[in-house]
Amino acid sequence: MKRIICYNLLLLWGGVVFSQTEITKDELKEHIIFLTSDANAGRYPGGTKNKKVVRYIQKAFKTVGALPFKKSYKQPFKAQLRTERKTVDKPVSKTWNVVAVLPGNDPKLKDEYVVLGAHYDHLGLGGPSSKSDKKNAIHYGADDNASGTAALLEIAEKLASKKNVLKRSVLLVAFGAEEQGLLGSKNFVEDPPVPLSQIKLMINMDMVGRLNDAKQVYMGGAGTFPNGVELMKNLGNQNGLNPVVHAGSVGGSDHVSFYKKGISVLGIHTGGHPQYHTPEDTIDLINLEGQRLVCEYIYSTILEIAATSYKMRFISQD
Repeated sequence: MKRIICYNLLLLWGGVVFSQTEITKDELKEHIIFLTSDANAGRYPGGTKNKKVVRYIQKAFKTVGALPFKKSYKQPFKAQLRTERKTVDKPVSKTWNVVAVLPGNDPKLKDEYVVLGAHYDHLGLGGPSSKSDKKNAIHYGADDNASGTAALLEIAEKLASKKNVLKRSVLLVAFGAEEQGLLGSKNFVEDPPVPLSQIKLMINMDMVGRLNDAKQVYMGGAGTFPNGVELMKNLGNQNGLNPVVHAGSVGGSDHVSFYKKGISVLGIHTGGHPQYHTPEDTIDLINLEGQRLVCEYIYSTILEIAATSYKMRFISQD
C-alpha cells in the first residue's frame, strides 16, 4: 500500500506533471499529450500557442530545479517562415529557444558543457513541408518532435536529481523553429550563452518515440569525439538496445548547427515512418516503453561524459 501511495503522489505545478525522479512512461505520455493537444494546433512558431508551449517547458525546467541561464529561460529570436509560394517578403515570427542549466561541480570541468537538445515546434496546419494532401489539418507531430521534447524534460528531471555527481555542466535546450530550417539552433550557435569553445558535446533528440521490435536506435556523429562509436555501442547494449551507430552521417536536425561550428555531436532517433510530416503522426503510435529505454540510454551517455573526466575533443567527419 505504501508503494502505491508513493507512486500516486503527483506534484502538480502550472500544468506540469512530475511524480518521481525516475524516467517513466506515464510522465512521457503526459508531456506528449500536452504537446500534441488540439489546443496547441501543431506547435507552429509565433503567436499565443507558441507562447503556451514555451511556458510549459519553462515551468518543467523550473520544477525539477534546472536553472535559467542569465536570469531567463527564454532566448528570443525572429524566424522567417517557409511559405507555399516563392515570395520575396516571407513572414517573420518572434519565437524562442528555452534554455536551462545544471551546473557542474568540478572546479575546472564545470566551465565545460554538454548540451542536450530537442526541437519543440512542428508544422502547425501543414504548409510546404507537409507530406500530406490534407489542407489545414493539424499536424500533431507526436514523434516529430513531441517525443524528443518529452525526453528532454524527463532526462532533465533525472539529471537534476543526480546533479551532485556532475563534473561538467549540462545545458538543456528546447529549440524553436527547427522545421523552418534549423533556425533555433542556428540562432543558438550565433548568439551562444557560453563560448562555443566550452561546449564539448551536443546530443540532439529528434523523433525518438518509435523504437521498433528489434530495439534499433540510430545515431550519427559518434565519430566526432574520442572512442564515441565504441562508447555508444556499449552503452546501448547495457540499456537493452540494439544501437546502429555511425561515425559520421551528421545531418538532418539541430545538431548540424553545432557540428558546423566544430563541436562534437550525437544525433539520435528511432527511424523514419510513413506518418512523418502528416496529420497521422499521433500519440497512439508512440512506443512509450521503447522511448523510456532510449531516454535511459541518453541519460547514461550524459553521465559518462559529464560525470567523469572523459577526454573530449572534436574530430571532423568531413
